[in-house]
Amino acid sequence: MTEDSATGTVVPLVPREGVDEVGLVQAEVSRGAPVQTADGVVAALDDIPPGHKVAVRHIAKGAPVHKYGEVIGIASEEILPGAHVHMHNIGVSEHSLGSAPVQGELPAWTSPATPARDHFLGYRRPDGRAATRNYIAILPTVNCSATVSRMIAQSASARYADVPGLDGIIALTHDLGCGMAEGTAGDDILRRTLRGYAQHPNVAKVLTISLGCEVNQPENVFGANAIGDRLGIQDLGGTAATVNAALERVDAMVAEVVALRREPIPLSELTLGLQCGGSDAYSGLTANPTLGVAADLLVAAGGKVILGETPEIYGAEHLLRRRAATPEIGRRVDELITWWQSYTARNGAELDSNPSKGNRAGGITTIWEKSLGAVLKGGTSPLNGVVEYSEAVTAPGLTFMDTPGYDPVSATGMVAGGANLLAFTTGRGSVFGSRPTPCMKISTTTRLYDHMRGDIDFDAGPAMSREDQIRLGSQLFEALVDMASGVQSKSEALGFGAEEIVPWRMGAVV
Repeated sequence: MTEDSATGTVVPLVPREGVDEVGLVQAEVSRGAPVQTADGVVAALDDIPPGHKVAVRHIAKGAPVHKYGEVIGIASEEILPGAHVHMHNIGVSEHSLGSAPVQGELPAWTSPATPARDHFLGYRRPDGRAATRNYIAILPTVNCSATVSRMIAQSASARYADVPGLDGIIALTHDLGCGMAEGTAGDDILRRTLRGYAQHPNVAKVLTISLGCEVNQPENVFGANAIGDRLGIQDLGGTAATVNAALERVDAMVAEVVALRREPIPLSELTLGLQCGGSDAYSGLTANPTLGVAADLLVAAGGKVILGETPEIYGAEHLLRRRAATPEIGRRVDELITWWQSYTARNGAELDSNPSKGNRAGGITTIWEKSLGAVLKGGTSPLNGVVEYSEAVTAPGLTFMDTPGYDPVSATGMVAGGANLLAFTTGRGSVFGSRPTPCMKISTTTRLYDHMRGDIDFDAGPAMSREDQIRLGSQLFEALVDMASGVQSKSEALGFGAEEIVPWRMGAVV
């Protein structure tokens, strides 16, 4: 611990593994303040911001630096006990994936707690799917029909404001659909993503709006299987005619949707997408492991959980690999990391560019450190599957989806893959929503929760011990079930969720 020399108040270091060379200060430490290290009390060698790391052992130049009992970087210079440890004295090196250690069957897994409930109150679709919300979606095939789609949604929303049983009429606008070569990876991703949204259980009805001449024709998205109604702007004679025709279709849709009622549905039919954004040094110490407990509880209840953001498992992929249900799943994790190393290199970037300016101001130094905290969202259950971006998630338990680390793109893929709930941890304060899926925001500190109460749903700040993580994780699980049953999240109440639909853009725009 440290003691502020000016005020005399005790500032404890975050509890750490015995092998760690660094501790985390919970309040600002002034240069010269006493710091408890492995070898006794020394004076702090630098001013250290709250949430940042202090060396508690001598670290030789070129030596690995441990936090969480794992390597977060390599010392770029000699670091003495009491020194501030950050970007100026540690970095990452050439990263080797090593070999997959999965051998035979995994040992039996036990959830850290027992689910207190076995159902939520949701909507049962005619084809058997379970929904947590009732939306009517206006889906543009191309950016050229996005404005008309938004006009339709705005006019219809004004007409049907506050209708019981209808969560909203939303335009699922995006900026793609033309200027891209057919059959490419980017084209396939867009079509799969739009199809996932159109077929999402939280979308009770969908109306597709096309321009008419775009590359991404409706049949390219849906094939021979008609999904909802379709209107073409060029066919109908322009904007006004399309909006008027669409409003007539929406009138009929609303009449059907408002007749639907919530009913008890097993928790096994929930699919929870896990996100973190605006992370800080507390993300891996409080909010992410707390969300991991909630994720484990849903797995124990038979539900599905989606972990993603592949750049944010870089340096921690071995933790997922050793949880892989089969050697093939473990090898698939390594294949994703190899692809991302190549992808970033050929685009003039590197994976250690992932921590943002805000992440680093909050105490995160390297992508390895960020990843070791981020992976904790996935709890402790076996990894039962790996899927492509926006691919439908069908395996029970934990699945990894290959997504970028950029939150809107990642969340878009998870929603398209079937997530009917999202949980989003944040340490710096991220404002986000993702209609048609409700999103719960979770703070890493009570200070952030108090500062942004209008946006944050759940305070994980007190979860500094495993006992507190299990206690608060159980409470978070209950809050997620309540949200699935209709309790509005803060982001829903604020109207977030339309501008945050961002399909992964890949390949040349021609």
